[in-house]
Amino acid sequence: MHPVLFRIGPVVVKSYGVLLALSFGIGLLLSLARAKRGKIKPEIILDLFLVVLISSIIGSRFFYMIFHLEEFQGRFFDMVNPIQSSGEIGIGGLSMVGGVVLAIISGMIFLYFKKLNIWRIADLVSPTFPLGLAITRVGCFLNGCCFGKPTSSGCGVVFPSDSFAGYLFPNTPLYPTQLFSSFLGGLIFVILILAERRKTFDGFTFFLMLMLYSIDRFIIDFFRYYEESMVFLHWGKIDISMNQAVLVLVSLFSLFMWNFLNKRAKKINGV
Repeated sequence: MHPVLFRIGPVVVKSYGVLLALSFGIGLLLSLARAKRGKIKPEIILDLFLVVLISSIIGSRFFYMIFHLEEFQGRFFDMVNPIQSSGEIGIGGLSMVGGVVLAIISGMIFLYFKKLNIWRIADLVSPTFPLGLAITRVGCFLNGCCFGKPTSSGCGVVFPSDSFAGYLFPNTPLYPTQLFSSFLGGLIFVILILAERRKTFDGFTFFLMLMLYSIDRFIIDFFRYYEESMVFLHWGKIDISMNQAVLVLVSLFSLFMWNFLNKRAKKINGV
């Protein structure tokens, strides 16, 4: 694992940050190509991606902070300051679910005020999310974050001591939940591209993506390690995370909207 790719003075270039930037870059290029085929102006996609980028960082950071306040005791300015009190440049500590939720809300508001077809454009860009997930989670693996619980199974990975996973669980095999998530992200991307051949209404791909991602993340979270502050409910020997609680709401809303838009399209088309 390589949490830090290299340092230039106080500037720390981390594996996760590089792969996150790569995922956004590839996602943008793919969306622009899909927009061209869908006769959508490229500047709309560029503006939308800027909104999504900023809001996803804010949402990810906020959702992480509210459950890790003790981490910032005595240095609360580090929550938002890119120059940390340690002298390092960069902000560590993000929670993807918070970023996804805020990015979706912000993107919808942006498209609404632009008076554009929200669901059509959402369908256009939605496959880029699981593709980005497949790339970014490799960065999580290299960084030693977002790791799983201890396991005696053959798929266990021992993380080095200079990673967060190795620090908490020295010389202990852990589920490589980052790689599980990366694989499932790639699988969801393929499913969405293939499913689009049967698209019958605007919103089809977008809400299918949300449902598949919610199921993917809900299952993976049973194998992922969380601090007690991130546990929503203890149900016998099973822990339900805060993320899983949010994902249940997201999946139910997505299922409702998918059925609603499907029935509306059939009614309009007289099917």
